[in-house]
Amino acid sequence: MKYDDLKKEAFEGNVSIVNNNLVTLTWGNVSCFDNGILAIKPSGVDYKILSWKDIVLVDLDGTIIDSKLKPSSDTLTHIELYKSFKNIKSIVHTHSKWGTIWAQSGLNIPCLGTTHADHFNGKIYCVNSLNKDEVLNDYEKNTGIKIVNFFNSNNINPLENPGCIVEFHAPFTWGKTMAKAVENAVCLEVCAEMAYFTLSLNKNSSLPKYILDKHYSRKHGKKAYYGQN
Repeated sequence: MKYDDLKKEAFEGNVSIVNNNLVTLTWGNVSCFDNGILAIKPSGVDYKILSWKDIVLVDLDGTIIDSKLKPSSDTLTHIELYKSFKNIKSIVHTHSKWGTIWAQSGLNIPCLGTTHADHFNGKIYCVNSLNKDEVLNDYEKNTGIKIVNFFNSNNINPLENPGCIVEFHAPFTWGKTMAKAVENAVCLEVCAEMAYFTLSLNKNSSLPKYILDKHYSRKHGKKAYYGQN
């Protein structure tokens, strides 16, 4: 993909998270990845004045390719995810309200219904917070490493569970395309809100695994039949 096209795709993704009400102030960023280069929102730039030309290109060493602007402060987190989660081409990080509430609680977002099961193969995991040394030294890089290590050590498929929340922090989602990564961010937020109110009505609510498996597999399994051919 040409550099300008990669920038335009990342810009479109950043606009999408604003349009889907996942962003307050400048709290969020979308990156797109192709051929060892990622395009990401510049740090702290107001979405109201952001243009596609402002998007920053960075390689996997964190070297800025062609911009006078600083990339998002979360860039090193994105880099670690791209390096380890093969086949993902876009990452979304927001501080969306409901996802962040669950992150601040330090709790997984449970799968309580078919809406959730259509997009995530089970709970949306809360990755444990970083320790003091990890925060004070290479905080953003260590955030990415923490997510990767959590998925690897728990044998979680990042394409079947395309997102997580980080304790005390906020949500991250990803996908094979920018549109899918944004869709996963929207779904995470909706599922987080629904789970909160579901448990407030019935603290014992639980989705049977056979329903979870059916809904996830009919949309994402080898014999998926949801949607058009």
